[in-house]
Amino acid sequence: MGAQLKRPIIALAPMADYTDEPFSLICKKFGADLIFREMISAEAIVRGNEKTLQMTKINSRERPVIAQIFGSIPKVIAEAAKIIEKKFRPEGIDINMGCPVRKIVGIGAGCELMRKPRLAAEIVRAVKSAVKISVSVKTRLGWTKETDILEFAPILEAAGADFITVHGRTREQGYGGKANWEMIGRVKKLLKIPVILNGGIWNAGDAKRALSFSGADGVAIARGALGNPWIFQEIKTGDIKKDIGDIKDIVLEHLRLHLKHYGERGIVTFRKHLVFYFRGFPNAKELRVRLARIESEKELNDILASLPFQTVV
Repeated sequence: MGAQLKRPIIALAPMADYTDEPFSLICKKFGADLIFREMISAEAIVRGNEKTLQMTKINSRERPVIAQIFGSIPKVIAEAAKIIEKKFRPEGIDINMGCPVRKIVGIGAGCELMRKPRLAAEIVRAVKSAVKISVSVKTRLGWTKETDILEFAPILEAAGADFITVHGRTREQGYGGKANWEMIGRVKKLLKIPVILNGGIWNAGDAKRALSFSGADGVAIARGALGNPWIFQEIKTGDIKKDIGDIKDIVLEHLRLHLKHYGERGIVTFRKHLVFYFRGFPNAKELRVRLARIESEKELNDILASLPFQTVV
């Protein structure tokens, strides 16, 4: 995680299909201290899958960056970590033990590892032995019981994890319901290593309450940053100046980074971000329909030009 980072650490949490290089650069612009890139398959890295390797590349302006990997075989995960360290030099490797998605738990990875603590510990030890950089784990409160983490977290620490990020929900909850910050506070009291809180952070007030309530060493912001990279600035300064003109400028900057990274197909993959940037706007439903169909940067420019500058945001 980097001892040089000032606490509390305000991080961008890993989100599949979202925390790529372009979005990471935008969040960094607004003050994200630490970037967790989207999770990648350890198996694909070891096989030399070109698409996965491209996803793992790091822009120097994103740093410090933590690369997140998932898998269920210690030897494979350790080998993937070694490859990533050598090729891309991230500041750390994060092992996903919290993803609740069926296709991930179905291969024994993600949150499924909470049900196999011995295997989870073996994975941490294997990765620690394979790399010289920081090794961390992102996990949840449990499979169905919120108290599972109280047994699981000390096992990760004993295995050598340098820090952990805890999502304040169980696998059963998915991304619904309220994140339990109190339980993360109990984890913090149990461990000597740093604990990052994840879940339920939608604005600066949430971040401050979560940190005060839990005593965590930082927060990792996921969905709260989608369409709102200003959240990092707001948390740090307590002040945010954002009008429709600012939103237009950032949307276009983000799009250009996206197109540079993905090429022509980037206009299609960028649509998912537009839905978040303009949620809550007047006539939002009609606007979202138009944005979800854009085929060119010019078309997006025309839509943005039609938005009144006095729009309340």
